[in-house]
Amino acid sequence: MKPELFLGLISGTSMDGIDAALVDFDADPPQVTRAGTRPYPARLRAELEELRADPDTFPTARLARLDAEIGQAFADAANELMAEAGVEANEVRAIGSHGQTILHRPDDDPAYTLQIGDPARIAAATGMDTVADFRRADLAAGGQGAPLAPLLHHALLASPHEHRLVVNLGGIANITLLPANGDVSGFDTGPANCFLDLWYRQHHDDEFDRDGRWAASGRVDESALARLLDDPYFDRAPPKSTGIEYFSPAWLTARQPDWAEAQPADFQATLAEFSAASLIDAIEHFVPFLPERVLICGGGVHNADLLARIRRRLPDAAVQSTTDFGIDPDFVEAVLFAWLAREFSAGKAIETGPVTGAARPVRLGAMWPAG
Repeated sequence: MKPELFLGLISGTSMDGIDAALVDFDADPPQVTRAGTRPYPARLRAELEELRADPDTFPTARLARLDAEIGQAFADAANELMAEAGVEANEVRAIGSHGQTILHRPDDDPAYTLQIGDPARIAAATGMDTVADFRRADLAAGGQGAPLAPLLHHALLASPHEHRLVVNLGGIANITLLPANGDVSGFDTGPANCFLDLWYRQHHDDEFDRDGRWAASGRVDESALARLLDDPYFDRAPPKSTGIEYFSPAWLTARQPDWAEAQPADFQATLAEFSAASLIDAIEHFVPFLPERVLICGGGVHNADLLARIRRRLPDAAVQSTTDFGIDPDFVEAVLFAWLAREFSAGKAIETGPVTGAARPVRLGAMWPAG
């Protein structure tokens, strides 16, 4: 009988690389035995950025080839992690691969979503059964298809002794509501790092604003902040999800003040305050309890300036990293897809309705056998 090892793979909205985590579910709580990030080759990264900029006109033939190439990159990331861990393919029950989201439009009619990274290629190249395509069953059941992270947060981070929130600061921020009564819900609040990274890269030869130092050097412009916050998405009640297709470079350009290029650090500070303000506004308007503890995960956990802005707006809650609860904040989503592969392999339908709005429990994913 195979051990209770599953491998999770995902590339997030930053599109900078592939997170991989090998998870031992025999442990309580589950333990990440090995994790790492494999950067995309520069050419693949450039093609993904081009696709994101205008998905409606991106050529179909190039999309099909990119699906295959991303699938191979995911397989390479899995094989590299396995070699580092000294684990053979027959010791792993399955891979859970989220792939790379290139389009997510849950509010269209019909709703649709697309993640690329050919799972058949991953299964063939790794020799491991691969579970993928996690969002579409939820959309078909009337849900938003995202966020899915609250399902894992509920399983691993809920407490019967206090009201908690889990905040995932990726390109987009999402929150998980974990009241002490055992319920769970969650939704995307809006941009976290996507605009901070975009504006920073336009003015520096680096990927991101380390520790938020550049943002901390600037001054927030309240008028520009108000314009950024004036979007109907923020007023919509959950369940709701969004992505960089909505909060796109074009969205930001349309709201960019005339002074931004002359005072780029001030606009970075304003964008950081926007990320914090949209998050806290969502908590104040749509969370029906006062959180006693806020657990932070995702890349934003390393942005000291952004965390300081969040803490200033949440003075009555303990704000800390999920590290304090045994979960590496950089690999929570990779662990999520390892866990979802485990749930699929066990034949479980998951009650996603409180998070996504789905009308019934759904079995998330589909299996591509190794051969």
